[in-house]
Amino acid sequence: MFEQFSHFFQILFTLCTDPSNLAVLFGASIMGIIFGSMPGLTATLGVALLTSLTYQFDTSTALIALLGLYVGAIYGGSYPAILLNIPGTPAAAATAMDGHPMAKRGEGGRALGLTTTASMIGTIIGLLFLVILAPVIATLALQFTSWEFFLLALFGILISGTLASSDMVVKGWIAGLIGLFLATVGRDALQFYPRYTFESSFLDSGLEIVPVLIAAFGIPQIIRVLSERQNLASNMQFGRVLPELSTLVRNAKHIFRSACIGVGIGSVPGVGEDIAGWVSYSTAKNTSKPEEQAKFGKGSETAIVSSETANNACIGGALIPLLSLGIPGSPPAAMLLGALLLHGVVPGPTIEVDHPGFLLEVTAIMIMASFAMWANGMLLAKQVVKLLYVPTPLFMPLIAVLCILGSYSLGLNLFNLYIMIPIGIAAYVLGEYKFPISPLVIGLVLGGMADESLRRALMLSDGSFLPMLQRPVALLLLVVIVYFVLAQIPAAKRAMRRLNPFIKTNKSLTTVN
Repeated sequence: MFEQFSHFFQILFTLCTDPSNLAVLFGASIMGIIFGSMPGLTATLGVALLTSLTYQFDTSTALIALLGLYVGAIYGGSYPAILLNIPGTPAAAATAMDGHPMAKRGEGGRALGLTTTASMIGTIIGLLFLVILAPVIATLALQFTSWEFFLLALFGILISGTLASSDMVVKGWIAGLIGLFLATVGRDALQFYPRYTFESSFLDSGLEIVPVLIAAFGIPQIIRVLSERQNLASNMQFGRVLPELSTLVRNAKHIFRSACIGVGIGSVPGVGEDIAGWVSYSTAKNTSKPEEQAKFGKGSETAIVSSETANNACIGGALIPLLSLGIPGSPPAAMLLGALLLHGVVPGPTIEVDHPGFLLEVTAIMIMASFAMWANGMLLAKQVVKLLYVPTPLFMPLIAVLCILGSYSLGLNLFNLYIMIPIGIAAYVLGEYKFPISPLVIGLVLGGMADESLRRALMLSDGSFLPMLQRPVALLLLVVIVYFVLAQIPAAKRAMRRLNPFIKTNKSLTTVN
């Protein structure tokens, strides 16, 4: 343990004492805050665009840039949420409920100070869970075979489809299956057989993840923002930014509970920071005293602290399955997975074997990123807010150019642009019909693992599924998946409700006997 701490502080000291690292970190953090603060831009899109720019960087510098932007963007969404009642990112939607009423009272600076500090605390608590849980999960995952990895990937796709869908659950599953299908394009990794390549050599290696993600998240956002023509200009008093220590102490229990909620939700594949913020907001309201509950929706400091702590703690939670199992916990984490693969780092149970000290390095970078976010938030809040007065339609053409450059720069390949446009338009159409995009992304990312694991397992068992039922962990995962699917089907739910009284009666008779 002492050796681990010593190694961690050694890595932290090395990273902190390099001026170029600090320049990249603070620059990426400011860029993330700008991305988060501009309605229509998201943390996922920011990470996607920056991934293509960091292709020439070494892995450590690229991670500093990407994680700095990720943390900054999740926090940056609180700016327009508080000052304009327009969440810059979905993660900040819950913050707008009470942040904007507080800003209308002339306490916009105080609200931003609370979100900044709560975000930093949430990120650090999330990291503690990451350091403690990731090695344990990775050790357990080393016992997994192809059956477990296939079922785990399938579970991730199904649960992300269920939780990310705002309409019908089946729409989330369909989006996940579309992503799964896209992952099968190209020659398969085991027998090198071409699938859906239409005899095109460009499709032999499959679809590049980064251009598809840029298309899926970038193009729909650009179309929506330009079509809505939002006017963000507004005049409002700002006030003091630095929060009082007594406020943080008074909300200590809400901060800790919200951090735990954020980590728990973040570790579920595909759910994301927005759901963490809403769940934490609701929990804080339900567990508060009646007089505090009455303040919710009217500028409650407890509500702001709870939602912001949870959405930033979600980052650490999302990194737990990403680094230990290779399964992203949120859309930005999915993009981060693509970036790691680009730099030759394959997340999973053997990551500490292939890259010793990688987990500690990520933790050190995240701590630096959270402090950079806090410093930027405190020092530059008033200046960054001025960006909100720039008409959004002027920003979006610039973002469109960055999307095109980001896709093209990956191997200087024009084919990336050819696939980006139709996928982007298809994602926009799916979004208009309430099909969530996150499951599609998770399906694309996990599809390769699901496909390869299932085919390998079937090859080893001569096409028999029986070995899957003979492994306890695989059987448990299968039962969870079947139960999870049945629980979403109305007919199955009605059947379960009818069976409940029968089961209770049988239990009572057994007890009496």
